[in-house]
Amino acid sequence: MLKIFRVTAILEGISYLMLFGLGMPLKYWANIPEPNKWIGYSHGGLFIGYVILAVIICMEKKWGLKRFTILFIASLLPFGTFYIDKKYLKVLEK
Repeated sequence: MLKIFRVTAILEGISYLMLFGLGMPLKYWANIPEPNKWIGYSHGGLFIGYVILAVIICMEKKWGLKRFTILFIASLLPFGTFYIDKKYLKVLEK
């Protein structure tokens, strides 16, 4: 389960960066909204998956609300999921 969460965290981070680094500029500066729609759908699904898996992992590992809050806030920040992967998840997988 941890490996799936790590992959989801990385993909969620990439989709977040794509949404704001590629999708939004195309939509608002180039007037091309279609990529933003599909990147947004992907990011939304990955975000929901990330949060659900974070709840499952926190319950499995008996992590408290504080650790879950850190995982959740990281999903809202650019590069946050990459930090979580390096700081918390990679260490656990060894």
